[in-house]
Amino acid sequence: MMTMNEEIDTRRHMPLGLARRGYRGVIQHLDTTDVGSALSGLELESRLLELGFVEGAKVEILHEGIVGRDPIAVRVDNVTIAVRRREAMAIIVSDLNGL
Repeated sequence: MMTMNEEIDTRRHMPLGLARRGYRGVIQHLDTTDVGSALSGLELESRLLELGFVEGAKVEILHEGIVGRDPIAVRVDNVTIAVRRREAMAIIVSDLNGL
């Protein structure tokens, strides 16, 4: 059974791929199950880690593509990276303002 604090924390977590331009958050963990990427879960996780999407890193969505809001430009700490939304669905974040 979850405590009330655990339930509140769970609600603040969401995939980065659902966030809109201007969103600022902190990476909690990666979850590559059921993302729908052309890469395997292990390959996607490895690639995201190499790009700097590591637990505790601050992220901000800077830009969204015109067609379908894809890809997105994300600042990870001090580096700007473009990723597809479906791959950003594997990056679980919490709102920076909620911490």
